[in-house]
Parts: sequence; C-alpha cells; structure tokens
Amino acid sequence: MNLALKYRPKLFSDLVGQESVSQTLSLALDQQKISNAYLFSGLRGSGKTSSARIFARALQCDNGPTSNPCGVCDNCKSALEGRHMDIIEMDAASNRRIDDIRDLIEQTKYSPSFGKYKIFIIDEVHMLTKEAFNALLKTLEEPPSYVKFILATTDPLLLPATILSRTQHFRFKKISQKIVVSHIEGILQKEGVGYDHDALEVIARSGSGSLRDTLTLLDQAIIFGKNYVGLTSTTEMLGIIDPEILERFFLSILQKQEQTTQELLSQMQEYECEMILDEMMLFLKEVMLKKNPNYPPLILNRFFNILTQSKTLLSLNTNNEFVLLLSVLKMQEALKLKEVSSFISSLERNVLNDSALILPPQDTQEQPLVTSEPQVVEQIVTPSTPPTQEASTTPQELYSKLIAKIYEKSYEVGAMFDKNFKLVDFSNHQLTLTPSSNQEELALLRQKWSVLKELIAEIFGAETKVVMSQPTPPQPQPQPQPQPQPQPQPQPQPQPQPQPQPQPQPQP
Repeated sequence: MNLALKYRPKLFSDLVGQESVSQTLSLALDQQKISNAYLFSGLRGSGKTSSARIFARALQCDNGPTSNPCGVCDNCKSALEGRHMDIIEMDAASNRRIDDIRDLIEQTKYSPSFGKYKIFIIDEVHMLTKEAFNALLKTLEEPPSYVKFILATTDPLLLPATILSRTQHFRFKKISQKIVVSHIEGILQKEGVGYDHDALEVIARSGSGSLRDTLTLLDQAIIFGKNYVGLTSTTEMLGIIDPEILERFFLSILQKQEQTTQELLSQMQEYECEMILDEMMLFLKEVMLKKNPNYPPLILNRFFNILTQSKTLLSLNTNNEFVLLLSVLKMQEALKLKEVSSFISSLERNVLNDSALILPPQDTQEQPLVTSEPQVVEQIVTPSTPPTQEASTTPQELYSKLIAKIYEKSYEVGAMFDKNFKLVDFSNHQLTLTPSSNQEELALLRQKWSVLKELIAEIFGAETKVVMSQPTPPQPQPQPQPQPQPQPQPQPQPQPQPQPQPQPQPQP
C-alpha cells in the first residue's frame, strides 16, 4: 500500500495547504489568461509536480482550458495514466547538459500531435548547467503559441535572474502540522485503520511540512503497528523519544528530583545525542506555544540557550555523553538563578512594605469609626508646578536630579554637562546656567540638546526656559596701598650742663 500515490491530488481542490496557488491557477484557466512559462518552488512533497500535472491536464482537456478537467475525455485519461504524447516530463537532475536542452528545444518546433498544447514539465530545474540555462532563455521568452513550460524546483535562489524574470513564480508554502494531522486522520478513517491522535502528531512533526514524507511514514507506522497507529509503536519505529518521557524528564528537573532525572537520562542515552537535543528543543517549543504554566518563560529561555550551546559543542566533535550530562547540570543550575531572582524580588517588596509602615505621628485622640462610602479628596494641581517638583524642593536639589537623569541616559554626556554648566538661578520658569569656556565640549552638548531639553522639562517643568548667562570675568583685586611709615621724632638732645669754673685761690 502506497498512500502517497493512492491519495495524490487529481484536481486543484485536492491540493492540501496550498489554497492561494490553486485559486490563482484556477482563475487563470477560467479567464483564459495563460502564461508561456510557470515556476513552482517550495519544499519537497508540497505539491509542485502534482500541481504541474493538474495544470497540464486542465490545458489539454477537451473542455479546456478549464479549472475542472472532466477526467473522461481521451486527453484527461492519457494524462492521468502518464502516457500523453504532448505532456513531456523531464528530470533536470539526470538531464542537465546543454545537449539535453537542445533536444528539448528541437521538440518545440513541432506542433502537438494529440492535444491542444505541447507542455514541458522540467523538475528540479535548478540542477541544469549554466550553458543549459543560456540555451533555454530564448525559447522560454518567445516560445511558439502552442508551447507551455512548467518548471519546478526546491531552491529558486539557484536559478539565474534571467530565468526568474521570464516566468510566473508560484511559491508553495510549508504545510502546517495541524492541516497535515487532519488530512492523514481522514485517510486513516477511509482505510479503516485505528490510530492514536498523539501518534499522528508525532508523524506529522517528523514529516517537517512535507505531505509526501508524512504519508510515507504513515505507511511504515501502519505496517509496524499491525494495522494500528499507536504512540509507543510509532516512536519506536521512528527511533525518537516518547514525548511522555520528555515531559517527565523536564518536570523532574523543575521539581528537583535528581534521582528521577538520572534514571530518565539513562533511558534516553540509547538514542543519538544530537537527536535527543533536537527532541528536547521541539518539546520545549510546543510547551512554549501552549503556554504551559509549569514552565516559566524565563526558565524556557535559559533551557533553549543551554540546548543551543550543547548543539554547538557537538559540532566540535565533543564526547556525546559528556555534552548531554553537561546540559542537564546547566538546566539544574538555571533553576538556582530563578531562586536568586525571586529572592531579590521579595526583598524589594519587603523594602516597599517597610517604607509604607513608616507613617507620620497621628493625634492620640480617637477618631470616630466611619462606615459610609469613602470620601473623594480633591487635589488642587497648580499647572505651573511640574509633577516631579515638590514645593519644598530647592533649585539646587532639582539641578542635582537633572544631573543624575543625564547620567542615567549617558554617562559621557552627564559628565560633560556636569563639568561645563553651573546653576545660577531658577525662578519664574527660567533656568539660568553658566557655561564654561570649553567650546569643543559645548559643541558636543549642543548636538544632544534635544535630549537634554526633554530631561530639563521633566525635572523643572514643561514651561521652563533655559537662559545662558555669560560668566563674569574675575575683577582684579585692588593692591593694598603701602602705609606711610611714621617718621621718628628727634629725641631732644640733653643740654650740656655748664661746668663750674674753678675759683681762683687767693695768693698768700
């Protein structure tokens, strides 16, 4: 049983998850607006080749071009059976040389032998050589009226710009997991196969948005589970970890049950380390999308970072068991960081509560108990006073707040402002500052003036005007005049006392 072939789309309405593409192509067919060349790009198994075949059959139908081919005419039957002579499919991976493209171009010279158009479907077109692309350009731009090209690729970035400009580009998106699960659930109901819904989620996730890959895995799960798709058998078949084990593993880490963590880790070590890390990241991604309250966003972020670092270590050919054990230890340590954060938050709350308990002293007189509705106290707000300014705040305190705010915004700007401006006065909504003589730093501050002006308005009020006062040059200090030294008064000279004259002695 091959479910991918059995349930291959045969009409545009059968395409799964590609509503925009099917609607656009259907309208183009119904309105007879057919281009010369189309390019279908997208993930493998998303419906590119199936859409190309449906489009080719819609062009060749006897009732066509139509968005709903009848399926009963000879053109439709031969197209469905893959034997239509005028629908040529070519695999560019094995026919990539310039000679192959020349043979294809040679076929465009001949009119269709059976249908209305000669349609060329080139799959994996990005595999063509540069010379083959150049040979295809002219024919792709101006083909005969009966020739149509449908190119399909998984990597449109590898195509030359000259090819892209000559085609209508349709991008096939990745099919969501929810749509894939709903589709394969309907298939199992038609086939009469029992299933577990969680097992379908695992299969759809392993298909990575490719419907063909998902149906191939579903085939294997039906065979392995003996006509029942169960979760245990599916995870065992795919070789992946049971999601229940992962859930128990992470809960044991969050609940600090180290013994359980070690037991579950030993169970998972039989798988490849890279696959274990991938499954852990997928599990945490689903937990994050479901907003599980058991996993705080902070812890999820730390777990993702730890697993990403572990994947990097694996790329360095590090011991796998060591990397896995290191990841678990880091996750356990990450919870301690959460405890520190919670402790800091609780301390902040305690500080706020303590500050709220410090109340001004009240009168000792008993107040009557009021049981009526709470009174509404009207506050008179003076528009001239900014919200952040209190009546008792001095201009110097406001200026200090301004300096602190500037430092918070930019330490460098705050240092320059504090160094080059001095507060003179603040009155009547006018802030007077004295700038320094450092013209270079003042020029830098002028470039930041819009930010500074907002901060000044926040601290001093929105109506505040800034006035620069020129610094007063220092007045020369008067030199003290020398005091005249007092002239010494001449001391009176003592008058010499007259010497007594000796009396003459009488002569005998």
